Amino acid sequence: MAAPQPGLPRAVLRWLQSLDLSVCPRHCRRDFSNGYLVAEILSCYYPGDIQRRAYGNGTSLAAKLSNWSRLRRFFAKQKLGLAEEVIDGTIHCKPGAAEILVQDIYSRLTNRQLKSIQDRETDFTDYYYQAQLPMAARSTTSQAIKNNIKLTEIMIEPSVNVNRQKVNAIINMHMRMRMQEREEDPQRFNIKPNLGQCAVRHLYCTTASENTVSILKEKLFAASYSSEIRDKDDVHFKEIQVKQADRFSVAMDDV
Repeated sequence: MAAPQPGLPRAVLRWLQSLDLSVCPRHCRRDFSNGYLVAEILSCYYPGDIQRRAYGNGTSLAAKLSNWSRLRRFFAKQKLGLAEEVIDGTIHCKPGAAEILVQDIYSRLTNRQLKSIQDRETDFTDYYYQAQLPMAARSTTSQAIKNNIKLTEIMIEPSVNVNRQKVNAIINMHMRMRMQEREEDPQRFNIKPNLGQCAVRHLYCTTASENTVSILKEKLFAASYSSEIRDKDDVHFKEIQVKQADRFSVAMDDV
């Protein structure tokens, strides 16, 4: 199950309508993935640097890479500073990536700040969407991999090690969600308490432990006090001599 589109703010939608684009964006994840609408928006502000006829409105991976290659060179020339992970997420139709890209372009071209993109983390997985679903409706591990790794990513990066790292990251994310589910509802997963949790805590045990701790504190205080007295130079101890009784006389008295 794919994550729903969070949508664009009303101010951004009005701005897009005022540009009189050739295609009205209805589905951000799909309409902005090839970069054609992005080039059309930029041509309204930079007509001398962006030529619309140089960009194709195709849906193939080659058309996407060609358009975004030109756009990346334009971004570097104008020092717009768009994040690479946002661009890659838009190309691969990741959840929320196109919305962040359009809002970022809106803020840079109109000099207006949007609070919605300032507080948003760059996370283009369906983790937050899955967390809002009931436990029975959440994706399995295999479905989570399918939802978060697109075919275009594998086509661009055919390295097995890189793709394996992406899969491991998704599996770890899914396992963290499962562990959180077990903590929130242990009865659903039939989690039995361990021996320590089943043990009964009696009051006298607590009182005895408190008495033991207090006795230890008193002994430590007495030891530290006596050591402080020994360390002082002005304290003198008088030696007491004890006279021992004669052993022979004591034995005769017993007889």
